[in-house]
Amino acid sequence: MNADEAAGSAGEATEPRIDSRESFLAALRWGFEQAQAQDARRIVCADQVWADWPVFDEPALLRALAAWLRRPQRRLVLLARSYEDLERRCPRFNTWRADWMHAIEAWQAPEELAPELPTVLVSEGGRTDLSVHLIDAQQWRGRAALEVRRARRWCEELDAVLQRSERTWAVRPLGL
Repeated sequence: MNADEAAGSAGEATEPRIDSRESFLAALRWGFEQAQAQDARRIVCADQVWADWPVFDEPALLRALAAWLRRPQRRLVLLARSYEDLERRCPRFNTWRADWMHAIEAWQAPEELAPELPTVLVSEGGRTDLSVHLIDAQQWRGRAALEVRRARRWCEELDAVLQRSERTWAVRPLGL
């Protein structure tokens, strides 16, 4: 590997700065890419209503997630108050997930905890865990980090909510 390739490889893992809507979306893309590159076993995404996650409808992300989910013991976990915005704003994702429901878990937080849900993507079980957190949605400020300790803290917080949550968002509604 020459110096330019080394610089490019190092640059790929550099945590992006989050200071605008576009940089938040770029950080989400980075988070998904890094989670897959770090061989994460689980990616957890949390948001109250998913209004700021249009990346879920990008064909390139869906292809990458499909390749990652094909690997054994991979899980994409979603935690929200509601999935109406995600279903309405991301029709590709809504259709795509039907083929991957064995590896995707959608959870609805209990009403008393839902208002406190963070906007976060976190990976665990890889060589290095990471987190992407939107701290202030009004000013588009956040933090992306390749830090095991921070990611584990997020996983613990989200797992506490998941334990009190219910599975939801069926691919096909039940009925007669």
